[in-house]
Amino acid sequence: RSKQKFWSYCGLAVTTESSGDWKRVRGVWSRTTSTKTRGLNHLGNPWLKAALKAAALSVTQLRADHPMKVDYEQMILQGRRPNLARLTIARRLAATALSLWKKQEVYDYSKRHRPPNPKAA
Repeated sequence: RSKQKFWSYCGLAVTTESSGDWKRVRGVWSRTTSTKTRGLNHLGNPWLKAALKAAALSVTQLRADHPMKVDYEQMILQGRRPNLARLTIARRLAATALSLWKKQEVYDYSKRHRPPNPKAA
C-alpha cells in the first residue's frame, strides 16, 4: 500500500538491530539510545532488489545532463556516500514503478516531479 512497504518487499529497507539496550552507569541501569543499522533487509524479493540496484547503478553511467544523474551527483556533492545515493535512486525508481502500477498508467516524462533545490536560492 505504501512506498515504504514496497521498499521492504523489494529488499531496499534498512534494518536496525539492537541488543543489550540497558547499561549500568554509576550503579543505576539506564537505557542506551544507540541502535546500529545492519544494512538492507534480506527478506525482500531478490530479483526485484537486483533489478532496482542495477537500474540505480546504471544511473551513474548516464549522460551528465540527465535529471537522475544530476540528482545523484548533487547527493554526492552534499557529502552522501555513493552507495547510499544509489539506494536513494533505487528507492525513487521503486516508488515510481509502484505509482505507475497502482494507477495503471504509462510513464509520462513530463509529469516528473522535481523537488525544489533549497540551496539554489
